[in-house]
Amino acid sequence: MSGAKTSIGKGDTALDQRLNDELDRFNEAATPDVAAAEELTVRVERDGELVAGASGWTWGQAAGIAMTWVDEKHRGTGIGTELVTAFEEEARRRRCTHVFVTSFTFQAPAFYQRLGYEEIFRWEAVPTRGRDDVHMRKEL
Repeated sequence: MSGAKTSIGKGDTALDQRLNDELDRFNEAATPDVAAAEELTVRVERDGELVAGASGWTWGQAAGIAMTWVDEKHRGTGIGTELVTAFEEEARRRRCTHVFVTSFTFQAPAFYQRLGYEEIFRWEAVPTRGRDDVHMRKEL
Protein backbone atom coordinates (compact mmCIF):
# COMPACT_ATOMS: atom_id res chain seq x y z
CA MET A 1 0.00 0.00 0.00
CA SER A 2 1.78 3.09 -1.22
CA GLY A 3 1.94 5.99 1.20
CA ALA A 4 0.87 3.90 4.21
CA LYS A 5 2.59 4.58 7.53
CA THR A 6 2.90 1.95 10.25
CA SER A 7 3.58 3.02 13.84
CA ILE A 8 4.44 0.75 16.74
CA GLY A 9 4.06 1.92 20.31
CA LYS A 10 3.57 0.82 23.89
CA GLY A 11 0.21 2.44 24.49
CA ASP A 12 -2.25 4.48 22.49
CA THR A 13 -5.46 5.41 24.28
CA ALA A 14 -6.93 7.06 21.19
CA LEU A 15 -6.23 3.96 19.09
CA ASP A 16 -7.76 1.71 21.75
CA GLN A 17 -10.93 3.84 21.79
CA ARG A 18 -11.14 3.88 17.98
CA LEU A 19 -10.72 0.09 17.78
CA ASN A 20 -13.37 -0.37 20.44
CA ASP A 21 -15.78 1.95 18.64
CA GLU A 22 -15.20 0.29 15.26
CA LEU A 23 -15.60 -3.24 16.63
CA ASP A 24 -18.75 -2.21 18.51
CA ARG A 25 -20.21 -0.87 15.24
CA PHE A 26 -19.27 -4.06 13.39
CA ASN A 27 -20.69 -6.32 16.11
CA GLU A 28 -23.92 -4.33 16.32
CA ALA A 29 -24.40 -4.59 12.55
CA ALA A 30 -23.74 -8.35 12.64
CA THR A 31 -26.14 -8.93 15.56
CA PRO A 32 -29.05 -6.50 15.08
CA ASP A 33 -31.27 -8.65 17.32
CA VAL A 34 -28.90 -8.31 20.30
CA ALA A 35 -28.65 -5.22 22.47
CA ALA A 36 -25.31 -3.45 22.24
CA ALA A 37 -22.56 -4.49 24.64
CA GLU A 38 -22.47 -2.53 27.88
CA GLU A 39 -19.65 -1.98 30.30
CA LEU A 40 -20.15 -3.26 33.83
CA THR A 41 -18.09 -2.01 36.75
CA VAL A 42 -18.21 -2.61 40.50
CA ARG A 43 -16.37 -0.54 43.13
CA VAL A 44 -15.98 -1.47 46.78
CA GLU A 45 -14.96 1.38 49.07
CA ARG A 46 -14.26 1.43 52.78
CA ASP A 47 -14.00 4.79 54.56
CA GLY A 48 -13.83 6.57 51.21
CA GLU A 49 -10.93 4.44 49.93
CA LEU A 50 -11.14 2.10 46.96
CA VAL A 51 -10.35 -1.39 48.27
CA ALA A 52 -11.59 -3.52 45.37
CA GLY A 53 -12.90 -3.19 41.85
CA ALA A 54 -14.04 -5.16 38.85
CA SER A 55 -14.65 -4.16 35.29
CA GLY A 56 -16.06 -6.07 32.38
CA TRP A 57 -19.01 -6.19 30.04
CA THR A 58 -22.33 -7.75 29.19
CA TRP A 59 -23.48 -8.56 25.69
CA GLY A 60 -26.52 -10.64 24.90
CA GLN A 61 -26.61 -13.53 27.35
CA ALA A 62 -22.89 -13.36 28.15
CA ALA A 63 -20.95 -11.40 30.72
CA GLY A 64 -17.20 -11.13 31.04
CA ILE A 65 -15.00 -10.04 33.88
CA ALA A 66 -11.98 -8.35 32.33
CA MET A 67 -10.20 -7.12 35.46
CA THR A 68 -10.56 -7.62 39.20
CA TRP A 69 -8.44 -6.28 42.00
CA VAL A 70 -8.60 -6.40 45.79
CA ASP A 71 -6.21 -4.34 47.90
CA GLU A 72 -3.68 -6.66 49.48
CA LYS A 73 -4.60 -5.80 53.08
CA HIS A 74 -8.27 -6.62 52.36
CA ARG A 75 -7.70 -10.02 50.73
CA GLY A 76 -9.22 -12.93 52.61
CA THR A 77 -11.88 -10.72 54.23
CA GLY A 78 -14.77 -11.55 51.90
CA ILE A 79 -14.52 -8.35 49.88
CA GLY A 80 -13.51 -10.27 46.74
CA THR A 81 -16.58 -12.47 47.08
CA GLU A 82 -18.73 -9.36 47.61
CA LEU A 83 -17.20 -7.82 44.49
CA VAL A 84 -17.76 -10.80 42.19
CA THR A 85 -21.22 -11.48 43.62
CA ALA A 86 -22.27 -7.89 42.86
CA PHE A 87 -20.92 -8.26 39.31
CA GLU A 88 -22.88 -11.50 38.83
CA GLU A 89 -26.08 -10.02 40.25
CA GLU A 90 -25.93 -7.13 37.80
CA ALA A 91 -25.17 -9.56 34.96
CA ARG A 92 -28.29 -11.55 35.94
CA ARG A 93 -30.33 -8.35 36.06
CA ARG A 94 -29.13 -7.70 32.50
CA ARG A 95 -30.42 -11.20 31.60
CA CYS A 96 -27.02 -12.87 31.22
CA THR A 97 -26.92 -16.63 31.68
CA HIS A 98 -23.18 -17.05 32.18
CA VAL A 99 -19.97 -15.20 33.07
CA PHE A 100 -16.47 -15.67 31.67
CA VAL A 101 -13.22 -14.80 33.42
CA THR A 102 -9.54 -15.51 32.92
CA SER A 103 -6.91 -15.70 35.64
CA PHE A 104 -3.27 -16.63 35.50
CA THR A 105 -2.21 -19.47 37.78
CA PHE A 106 -0.25 -16.97 39.91
CA GLN A 107 -3.37 -14.85 40.37
CA ALA A 108 -6.72 -16.21 41.60
CA PRO A 109 -8.12 -19.23 39.72
CA ALA A 110 -8.79 -21.07 43.01
CA PHE A 111 -10.79 -18.06 44.24
CA TYR A 112 -13.05 -18.17 41.18
CA GLN A 113 -13.41 -21.94 41.44
CA ARG A 114 -14.61 -21.56 45.05
CA LEU A 115 -17.29 -19.22 43.66
CA GLY A 116 -18.49 -21.86 41.19
CA TYR A 117 -16.43 -21.06 38.11
CA GLU A 118 -15.29 -24.05 36.09
CA GLU A 119 -12.17 -24.20 33.97
CA ILE A 120 -13.05 -24.48 30.30
CA PHE A 121 -9.53 -24.32 28.89
CA ARG A 122 -5.98 -23.38 29.74
CA TRP A 123 -3.17 -21.85 27.74
CA GLU A 124 -0.06 -23.45 29.10
CA ALA A 125 3.18 -21.49 29.43
CA VAL A 126 1.43 -18.12 29.12
CA PRO A 127 3.02 -15.72 29.88
CA THR A 128 6.06 -17.98 30.51
CA ARG A 129 6.90 -21.60 31.30
CA GLY A 130 5.49 -22.62 34.68
CA ARG A 131 2.59 -20.17 34.45
CA ASP A 132 -0.74 -20.74 32.71
CA ASP A 133 -3.66 -18.59 31.59
CA VAL A 134 -6.82 -20.25 32.97
CA HIS A 135 -10.17 -19.52 31.29
CA MET A 136 -13.32 -20.15 33.34
CA ARG A 137 -17.07 -19.96 33.00
CA LYS A 138 -19.93 -19.90 35.48
CA GLU A 139 -23.58 -20.51 34.71
CA LEU A 140 -25.84 -17.97 36.40
